[in-house]
Amino acid sequence: MTPEDIAARLLYRDGMMLIIDKPAGLAVHAGAPKDRQGGGHLMDLLDGLRFGLPRAPELAHRLDRDTSGCLVLGRHRKALARLGELFAGGAVEKTYWAVVVGSPPAASGTIDKPLKKLERRHGWRMVVDPAGQPSVTDWRVLGRTDRLAWIEARPRTGRTHQIRVHLASMGWPIVGDSTYGRGTADLVAPDLHLHARQVAVPLHSAKPAVVATAPVPEHMRALLAACGWSGEE
Repeated sequence: MTPEDIAARLLYRDGMMLIIDKPAGLAVHAGAPKDRQGGGHLMDLLDGLRFGLPRAPELAHRLDRDTSGCLVLGRHRKALARLGELFAGGAVEKTYWAVVVGSPPAASGTIDKPLKKLERRHGWRMVVDPAGQPSVTDWRVLGRTDRLAWIEARPRTGRTHQIRVHLASMGWPIVGDSTYGRGTADLVAPDLHLHARQVAVPLHSAKPAVVATAPVPEHMRALLAACGWSGEE
């Protein structure tokens, strides 16, 4: 991945904010594990998105390494402060698509389960715990097969791995999730089937929210089509 490759994935640009389509497999920051090929992180590539400004943009929020889709960047400090307020206040609407193993018994619902980080000698993971932070995800089924379901998830909170843990806790782990779906979901396909499909950012109070939609990544197309996705972007 090069700065030019990232620039080609630009979904939205104005004087304060950029929205890019982050590819799956690319870590967003230096504190995360390297990508699968042992390469760098997204932060290494952002200088190519300055577009004439003296500083490279910075992350307004984060996506997991293996999650693809809409990622918001602030172009300067004032923009980052404003975006930070919006994300912290829950004003940014995020829509994810996931393919899960399992069959939700209803067409839609809400998962309200607090999450906590569990530290272990060999690593960490997020778990449902009454002592954890409040975490809420709305979901609905967009399509099904006899074994899989295509789910739209809208997190009201922004906890680490929230959608992955919440769906797995209901018995519907995301395809390709070797952390929360080991032995079931990761046997269906090797890549995580979680995509940040759309983001709506009310950046300017007197204007409609900025809405960006990321195209479906190649690795998710086959199973989404099996679940009823028409292939339209």
